[in-house]
Amino acid sequence: MSDSVPAPSSRRRAFAQVNVFSAEPYLGNPVAVVLDADGMAANDMAALARWTNLSETTFLLPPTTADADYRLRIFTPGRELPFAGHPTLGSAHAWLEAGGLPRASDRIVQECGAGLIEIRRDDDVLAFAAPPTVRSGPVDGDLLTRIAGALGIDRREILDHQWVDSGPGWIAVRLATAAAVLSLEPDFSGMPEAMVGVLGDHPAGSPDLFEIRGFAVGAGVAEDPVTGSLNGSVAQWLIGTGKAPASYTATQGSRLGRAGVVHIDSTADGTVWVGGTCTTCISGTVLV
Repeated sequence: MSDSVPAPSSRRRAFAQVNVFSAEPYLGNPVAVVLDADGMAANDMAALARWTNLSETTFLLPPTTADADYRLRIFTPGRELPFAGHPTLGSAHAWLEAGGLPRASDRIVQECGAGLIEIRRDDDVLAFAAPPTVRSGPVDGDLLTRIAGALGIDRREILDHQWVDSGPGWIAVRLATAAAVLSLEPDFSGMPEAMVGVLGDHPAGSPDLFEIRGFAVGAGVAEDPVTGSLNGSVAQWLIGTGKAPASYTATQGSRLGRAGVVHIDSTADGTVWVGGTCTTCISGTVLV
């Protein structure tokens, strides 16, 4: 069979590539979205995710519950994730642009491996309710020493640390300043399973509170440009312990030439909303 002839099961499906967490096109985190993935096999989804080579590629499917507007499967180049933040927002944005109609006027409900995720709209910002962590608490000493070594810093430079895992497996460590975070030259070759977020404070008077970097080696991504799940779980940790205000913005992606801004808002009931601006940069079809 000629390489130009698709396999019998292949067909063209609606496709979008969405810029998430930045109002500036191409300066946020891109997610590839297959808008009609009904009938696709998991191995075909994984193959497309490897080919796009983005942090995540997502697949929109009919929901299996009447409480959801759609179902989402999320793949990195290396594995499937039960939940991830920027794919959630980018997929919701693409679904709405394609004519998706939420069951409720004030929210969208996404079904995924982590359960039902609520998404709200506020002008041009979409925000998801951060799911509860499946693992929290301090990181044990030996693992923390390995992380410090991979980051190329002295263990004493880590001022605080916590498991902040809502599904992907994140650990967060806090350094003194945003400058310290931006200066990191990590080497996680000895920790192929690592999912490590690093944050540090911007100087007083800055419009943004933290600079964050996310090293998702365990998901096949050396450094994620802007990471919703990490920011959401970090906010749950820091707001919950009184170490951050109820609302703030964080920046991410500076070392990668991006301009990501993540909006955090904790409501009176304790829900942490993680928001950002989304823009569709590519739309068309994909042969899968």
